Amino acid sequence: MSAPISQPRLAWLDALRGIGASAVVAEHMIPWFIPSARPTWFSLGVYGIFVFFLVSGYIIPASLERHGDVRAFWLSRLFRLYPLFLVVGLVVLALHWWVPVRPAVARDWAAVAGHATMLLDVVDVAGIVDTMWTLSYEMVFYLLVTALFLARLHERSGLLAMLFASGSVVTGVLLTRAVISGPWVAYVSCALFAAGLVCLITGRFRRTAAVVLGVMALALLVLGSRVPWVGVAVVALMFAGTAIYRWERGTGRAWPVLVTVVIVACVPFWAITAGWWWVQPSVWIATIALTAATFAAGMALRDRRVPRVLAWLGLVSYSLYLVHHPVLKYFTRISGDLRAEPLPYQLVMTALVLAVVVGLSALTYRFVERPMQELGRRIARSRPSSPAPGPARGAEAASAGR
Repeated sequence: MSAPISQPRLAWLDALRGIGASAVVAEHMIPWFIPSARPTWFSLGVYGIFVFFLVSGYIIPASLERHGDVRAFWLSRLFRLYPLFLVVGLVVLALHWWVPVRPAVARDWAAVAGHATMLLDVVDVAGIVDTMWTLSYEMVFYLLVTALFLARLHERSGLLAMLFASGSVVTGVLLTRAVISGPWVAYVSCALFAAGLVCLITGRFRRTAAVVLGVMALALLVLGSRVPWVGVAVVALMFAGTAIYRWERGTGRAWPVLVTVVIVACVPFWAITAGWWWVQPSVWIATIALTAATFAAGMALRDRRVPRVLAWLGLVSYSLYLVHHPVLKYFTRISGDLRAEPLPYQLVMTALVLAVVVGLSALTYRFVERPMQELGRRIARSRPSSPAPGPARGAEAASAGR
């Protein structure tokens, strides 16, 4: 999920995003179009999501640290994520007469509040688009990173990664579901989120607001996630991505990353809620290993030119991620059930739906994402805020594309 990145410096991150987006699209497309081709030894969707999370962990803190400008960081995040999020959500709602919104989505104001913050999965709100749940953990990570940055604790990424990994073990042993739930969680978090963002952007009570939002994010992550240990493990992997960034620049060590990955990989052996297929130990470990190998390969080849198609897919990956699932539903509503059709026909229809998904993603990137990102940058430049206290070490150019 990025803006253009010049090759070869950071194009490898776009390539990884392209791989991640393609894996998620394949995860949702294969069961409807070519069910016989679905792998069972690892989870395509979780693999793609974890690649995304590692990339976010690698680049997001660098984006904040580059100039130490909290206001610019949050303006970039808001204009990066919300425009397409709103457009896709409104389209899905507008077409509910044809393809109903899934029953899991409550028809109440709590659902509106949950979507307004993007904290869906940690406030017990189902997203109107199935893939929106992962944005909850991106937002939790942003809030945590901002609080840590203003508290001058942001450089302890390796320690944080291991702490969250250990926390995933503890929550896996103790918790089977969210401890706090109900509409009030969405309402309270929405009110705090809105007030806190105003403070972060305007600069008034910024440090206090960051701490409050960080504590709220941590509490929702541990106590409000639908599957608590998975949520905590996700954040552990994101901080592992940050630790990799610091190790690469000589300001951190690599061994905490290895410890984090091993702990996270082993959680299903103890977690109570590890019964469904993609978190069975063998599948989960294979998925984690493949994710780590993919990121390692990307880093090893980071000084080489990446295939243009992968870099371009990474460029439009956020559009691919949000657009593909509704399109698959609309397509199959027209085409009918393809699961029992002959393989040649399935392949033709797969190629057709991929062309539609990629084409629409290119359009939404061109006419929604890119203009709004540029608007966000102009607004951020119009009244730059004073850099936050503390050095921003080794983050030069790393925020490009985020």
